[in-house]
Amino acid sequence: MKKLLLVAAFACAAFAADGFRPLFNGRNLDGWDGDPRLWKVRDGMIVGSTEGVTLQDNSFLITKQSYGDFVLRVEMKMRNHNSGIQFRSEALPNWVVRGYQADAAAHPDNYWGNIYDEKGKRGIMVDSWKQKGSTVYKPDDWNTYEILCQGDHIQLKLNGLVTADIHDGARSSGIIALQLHRGPAMEAYFRKVEIRELR
Repeated sequence: MKKLLLVAAFACAAFAADGFRPLFNGRNLDGWDGDPRLWKVRDGMIVGSTEGVTLQDNSFLITKQSYGDFVLRVEMKMRNHNSGIQFRSEALPNWVVRGYQADAAAHPDNYWGNIYDEKGKRGIMVDSWKQKGSTVYKPDDWNTYEILCQGDHIQLKLNGLVTADIHDGARSSGIIALQLHRGPAMEAYFRKVEIRELR
């Protein structure tokens, strides 16, 4: 029992030291909103699946809180198809989202490391898959996205490599969301979702 308490205390101290706090508690979807047919928690991870469900639009699991300046870290992997992580985005009706996306898609349609304007007019804002994302992407394994937003500065890191670094002032704050794409039945997995807000 003492050993467990020491491990827990050490974990809390390490967590406090780097300033990150979890957005996902590993047990349930408290703090998030999404179509209950699509999202569940399994083995400490968020699982999104469209098996048996036909989507009219891309669907998202959305934070109930908005964020402005921050560093977001998420580990994700996919079974197939297309996904991504929204940030500084706008929640629309029926779990639809508009705004910046750290893009991701399973092989062979790879977009890892790109910034995409979901539901916007700009489409792919940064296309870095061939030059950067492809050099560090791990197929069928966990990949870590780190997203920095500070003022108009936006930076993506994929598995530690900077794949996009831009200045864009279109949105200064908004929700964070996880994507399931319409089309073929798909699954995507997310864990260790954590944020450090910048003051």
